[in-house]
Amino acid sequence: MEQIVNLAKRRGFVFPASEIYGGLNSCWDYGPLGVELKRNIKDAWWRSMVHTRRDVVGLDSAVLQHPQVWRTSGHVDNFSDPLVDCRKCKARFRADDLDNASCGERHKPIDDDCRKHFTEPRAFNLMFKTHLGPIEGEGSVAFLRPETAQGIFTNYLNVQTTARLKPPFGVAQIGKSFRNEITPGNFIFRTREFEQMEMEYFVPPAEWQKWFDYWRDERFRWYVDLGIAPDRLRRRDHDQTELAHYSNATTDIEYLFPIGWKELEGVASRTDFDLRRHSEASGKQLEYFDGQTRERFQPWVVEPAAGVDRAMLAFLVEAYEEQALPGGGAAEAGAEGKGNGKGEDDVRTVLHLHPRLAPIKVAIFPLVKKDGMPEMANALEDRLRKQGLSTFYDQSGAIGRRYRRQDEVGTPWCVTVDGDSVKEGTVTVRDRDSMVQERVPAADLPAMFAARLGA
Repeated sequence: MEQIVNLAKRRGFVFPASEIYGGLNSCWDYGPLGVELKRNIKDAWWRSMVHTRRDVVGLDSAVLQHPQVWRTSGHVDNFSDPLVDCRKCKARFRADDLDNASCGERHKPIDDDCRKHFTEPRAFNLMFKTHLGPIEGEGSVAFLRPETAQGIFTNYLNVQTTARLKPPFGVAQIGKSFRNEITPGNFIFRTREFEQMEMEYFVPPAEWQKWFDYWRDERFRWYVDLGIAPDRLRRRDHDQTELAHYSNATTDIEYLFPIGWKELEGVASRTDFDLRRHSEASGKQLEYFDGQTRERFQPWVVEPAAGVDRAMLAFLVEAYEEQALPGGGAAEAGAEGKGNGKGEDDVRTVLHLHPRLAPIKVAIFPLVKKDGMPEMANALEDRLRKQGLSTFYDQSGAIGRRYRRQDEVGTPWCVTVDGDSVKEGTVTVRDRDSMVQERVPAADLPAMFAARLGA
């Protein structure tokens, strides 16, 4: 994890928030490459969940909802973690997660000596409170949403009728959520401000098990298709004591992070809990009515819910490799000299990100700063950018060092413009993972990269 954190800061993926003032605990800013990686993850999710399907549409609901939404959903009464205080070191801990906690004084795992100083557990509500309007008071209390799902449930009728959808159908949403976690940490794995990718799939009650199983498999496959090894993913079913108040079945898709097996995404059967509760509280019939069969029913809901930040961390961890190159990288001698010049093994840091996720798709290098090479390289980059590809232009340093910089941020292809390029119109394309170089006509690059990206 330390290697990932260092890379993220050094290369502009993630910075500590408010760093010039000493930072703010568990708050992070996403730099130039981080914001692109996050956007690509969200685009890949949206493409998979919405654009390639006929049965799912999108929504973007407000962060601030009527306070009654959270009372009805059970968040005001049930959305809490058990909190204990240590009278000795003054630290606070989640009572149900002490196995992963460290003493605030000794910085060692919690033991029996620590436990005897703990207070009795008490419920700590995780929602952030705020106030609407110029005067603070009970009548102005509002909450920052702890999940995006409730905005979908309260818009069920709006979406169903305007989009003319019949169950089974889904409503997808990506957006910020806020939880006042007792013990945030492990870099961007658990934070108080985060982005969610959630979809509520409304189904006939008798079909909930069928669609629950479907989405468990479908969501597992999505991570594999984007480069995560299947043996580093697993499904873990919740037992009855773990289930949320709204769920009759939940499966976590877990990833083997450096900190152990942790939840990456949850797939929950929410029954008809949310629609039924909101129907009762609002007086609106949140049902489906089939005009042909005259059938009326309240749909059940299957919810795949993933965190953008956790997904980004998993993709970074999975992609990271420190790779030894025999002979100091002599395999690329034709492009960058003789490795380290000593015949010793060289080590390159590389992110094997799926090309669709990579922040930079193509890097463009003129071999030297003369003889028309920079002009041709700049013109080539302009063409690729107009095609919609994210590119990076670099003309400083040895070509081998330029390759290494791009390997470290996950750029799948580097294009080098040399003397023959200016004369013959061909360029060298170097693949990040294999380091194989091929000579291709410069005019073919837009179509070649579009094909490789599946565009």
